[in-house]
Amino acid sequence: MNILMLGWELPPHNSGGLGVACYHMSKALAQHGAKIDFVLPYSGEHPGTEHMTIHSATTLSPIHKFGIMGAYDSKYVDQSDLDKVDAKDLQTMRGVQKRYVTFVERFVKKNGAPDAIHAHDWLTMEAGMRAKQLTDAPLVVHVHATEFDRAGTFGGGNPIVHEIEYQGLMMADRVIAVSNITKSIIVHKYGIPADKIEVIHNAIDVSTMGSYEYDGRTYRYLESLRSEGYTVISAVTRFTVQKGLVNLLRGFARACQKYDKLALVLAGDGEQRDELIQLTADLGVSDKVFFTGFVRGKQWRDAYNVADVFVMSSVSEPFGLTALEAAHHDTALIISKQSGVGEVLSSIFRYDFWDTDKLADQLVGIATSPALKRALKEDVKNEYARLSWQDVAKKCMNLYRRMKVGATA
Repeated sequence: MNILMLGWELPPHNSGGLGVACYHMSKALAQHGAKIDFVLPYSGEHPGTEHMTIHSATTLSPIHKFGIMGAYDSKYVDQSDLDKVDAKDLQTMRGVQKRYVTFVERFVKKNGAPDAIHAHDWLTMEAGMRAKQLTDAPLVVHVHATEFDRAGTFGGGNPIVHEIEYQGLMMADRVIAVSNITKSIIVHKYGIPADKIEVIHNAIDVSTMGSYEYDGRTYRYLESLRSEGYTVISAVTRFTVQKGLVNLLRGFARACQKYDKLALVLAGDGEQRDELIQLTADLGVSDKVFFTGFVRGKQWRDAYNVADVFVMSSVSEPFGLTALEAAHHDTALIISKQSGVGEVLSSIFRYDFWDTDKLADQLVGIATSPALKRALKEDVKNEYARLSWQDVAKKCMNLYRRMKVGATA
């Protein structure tokens, strides 16, 4: 089964969960017999990708702002018609996308039709549509997030991106949504028939986490607070409106009014950083909130390990791989009801992202009950361990086969 996989990032050059999901999915697919050609918009080293062939559409560095950063920031998109875009202009998002489409055109003309085209999110949908036009191969559009999610509301976002998503979803032979929440958005906001969409939840591959020993020196001050009875709360995320961090801070501040021994770690970076730092001062909790900046590798894992409670406060989160990563690192979970990962976990606390009073009560409840905290940690670990990328790969392979049969019928 030859798969043309179209993605925008892979570890270690990823700025979020999209690249992580693409990596683990492709690895599991390869183990099920798929031969994968994976096209990226940049050039870089990707250790551990021997299971597939990686193609670079440009010579851009991975840190180019329209490379990995572009997966989560659509504000740079200001031209809808690719025919009017200069493929030589790699200083704009649409220029990079035009070059990406051109590369995919040349690739399929040279190599022929794959058994399936698998395009991830809006950034690669146009390339997927073009490859389908040229080869008549079946197209899978895999939706990890919609523009409605990224905008943080269900009415905003970039209209050009909305148009691209609509066209891609309409032209796709099948659509994969990472949660029922995402499927509902696709159906109700884009008018796509529900029977065209298959929900395949993400997973976690514990075997790839590797051996690791937590280094308490990384967050020595926080460890000293824990020794004094403090409960450490964490969020490992991008600082964007989608992630609901303003409400998280407000809920945390309310919790501190009821119970003083709380600390919050915000690991990540993004456009809201300065706003959030100012808000901690305005709320009077700046001495209890710790900003780590963008973390990767050992520091990323330490940010999970130092915490007793992990909060996913997203306004709209299609899935939320970080919650599974937090569970792996022995953390109790509080997840907004607007987060898809709550569909596969039950031993968690849930709340509406805007309900700061309930969030505060949940934080205090866990902090003041060691038995509850322990039970949440242990139970959710048993749940997440049942999730497997191998199951994801089986579902994708079955989908490819059904489309191939349908295309030849």
